[in-house]
Amino acid sequence: MIDSEGFRARAQILSAVRTWFSQHGYLEVQTPALVPSPAMEEYLYPLAAGDRFLRTSPEFALKRLVAAGMPRIYEIGPCFRGRETGPWHATEFTMLEWYRVGASLPDLMDEVEALVAAAAQAVGVPCPGPWRRVTVRELFLEHTGVDLAHADAQSLSPEDDGWDDAFFRRWVHDIEPTLTHPTLVSDWPASQAALAQIRDDGPWPIACRFEAYLKGVELANAFLELTETAEQRRRFMSANAARALAGEAPHPMDETFIRAVGQMPRTAGIAMGLDRLVAAVCGWDSIAPGRL
Repeated sequence: MIDSEGFRARAQILSAVRTWFSQHGYLEVQTPALVPSPAMEEYLYPLAAGDRFLRTSPEFALKRLVAAGMPRIYEIGPCFRGRETGPWHATEFTMLEWYRVGASLPDLMDEVEALVAAAAQAVGVPCPGPWRRVTVRELFLEHTGVDLAHADAQSLSPEDDGWDDAFFRRWVHDIEPTLTHPTLVSDWPASQAALAQIRDDGPWPIACRFEAYLKGVELANAFLELTETAEQRRRFMSANAARALAGEAPHPMDETFIRAVGQMPRTAGIAMGLDRLVAAVCGWDSIAPGRL
């Protein structure tokens, strides 16, 4: 059965999101859904479409626009990922992604809070908040007593050999279920930087990124974007090596994207699940009511 009220709520939030971006100097753009390379990260599984792929996100194309001199842009559009099903996942979903030249991660945190408030106002529900801003390391100390700056894989989880596997086991079991209030989680392990910059001037190396959680749902993932061509190429090759070890085909190297990374100024970018935003704001227990 089609939930017409869900579609109305989705339309109201979409309108509010576009209004918010227009009021804050962002230009809406539209980039291709069919792409020569669908992703960099080894854990993303694209869908082939002829000799191309359906995009897993618009990131590569949007960064090319930033490199070409477009300082504030956003896109709302369909994305596609294989092997993703469940109440909060779908093979086809709607992504909201935006980039702001010169911005810091706290700037994007402010924008996430304001955007969620605009979405809540659009459907007449109380504004979520206040938001908590906390680091990954602080959350582990708070809920497990483990200091990630000094923890090895065994101290994190004896069931796993690799540090990242052990980290994610503890994150999913011990940390994520506690994030029921609006939370912005920053300073992730450097090994999980993906396309973000890395800082190594503190007690442990960290990725310059944050994730936003609303009502227990991971809503968005933000990066202080990498702007080094050689490092981007190295990470692409490393991710493909990991895919090969797992028996997966490598992602095609997108040379145009890699060159664009080195031409970008300091930029912060963020990807938000639009379906999840609507569902979390409306208090649904899945993304289904606003979709066919």
